[in-house]
Amino acid sequence: MPPFSLPSRSEILTTIETLVVGSAGGLLFLWLELPGGLISGAMIAVAGAGIAGRPLGLPQPIAHIILMTLGLSLGSMVSPVMIKNLSAYPVTIALLAAATFCATFGSSFYLQWIHRWDRTSALLAGSPGALSQVIMLATERNADVAGIAVVQIMRVIILTAAVPMLLAATGVMGHGPLPSRGPAATPLALAELAAVAVAAALLLRRLKFPASWMFGAMLGSSVMHGAGWVEGGVPQWAYLTALIGIGILIGSRFGKIGPRTIVSHIAAALGSFMVAIAISAVFVAAIALVTHVKFSDIVVAFAPGAMDAMLALALTLHVDPVFVGAHHLSRFIFVSIATPGIVHLYGKAQDDLDD
Repeated sequence: MPPFSLPSRSEILTTIETLVVGSAGGLLFLWLELPGGLISGAMIAVAGAGIAGRPLGLPQPIAHIILMTLGLSLGSMVSPVMIKNLSAYPVTIALLAAATFCATFGSSFYLQWIHRWDRTSALLAGSPGALSQVIMLATERNADVAGIAVVQIMRVIILTAAVPMLLAATGVMGHGPLPSRGPAATPLALAELAAVAVAAALLLRRLKFPASWMFGAMLGSSVMHGAGWVEGGVPQWAYLTALIGIGILIGSRFGKIGPRTIVSHIAAALGSFMVAIAISAVFVAAIALVTHVKFSDIVVAFAPGAMDAMLALALTLHVDPVFVGAHHLSRFIFVSIATPGIVHLYGKAQDDLDD
């Protein structure tokens, strides 16, 4: 296989179809003035088309561009006030670890007791925000990979669609189209941002850092804006396109799962989601009552969803991207480190039980 080859005609047509379907869904939801409409509309449209049998998806280079554009936009929102708020992070990150532990085991016990899942599969399905690592562990442990994928991706889809609705319903975020994000950077500044973003993303990727394309771009953009070396962000059209793009990426994951597999695990997915949300809500309420952190920041930071999707929501809902990014990265690291050890103990106990 050559290191690089041009896409085939079918791949080009699939990409075009995916972009058209996702854009139509996102623009429809935006026209209806639904909160987070560009992301959720594109996600639902692509997921629905995929379940209906259309093999939708985007090639990796386009996915990387989408994630980096979101990272650049997130970094451009960094301000000295956000950096000053770092003093509140240790407490909330410690509570996030506790919330993750409780929600994971709560979902796991639900899946075992109600749906009779084995303990390893139930634990992996309940671990939030590290889908690729969870699927690899599930494959190694001969767990229910299909069921775990449905539970994990369904949780991301529900959160991506529901969090904006929740914030709008509680009055934290109003209905309506996305506001302007201020002036765009000059072409020279954009070129500088892109160069720094690519360099940072490649470095993080070499270090096997999670979500390296988005976080690398976000890190580079944050440094450039925080130091005052550049002003402005990506153009509004690029920002809106990237929001549609992240919705497409989420929807295409779900659309690749067969309808029968989804139906057979839908009750488990919804039930475990409700358990995880109920537990997380207790921690969100406690933090909202005893700290001065904005409620919208806490909700998005503690939502047990995929890191890229939640950061995209942070961008859409205009919450503190540094706060949200720090918490989702912390949870990713916590889950990545703790889950293999816990799975080993669970798996060992299960094997002993079977002997």
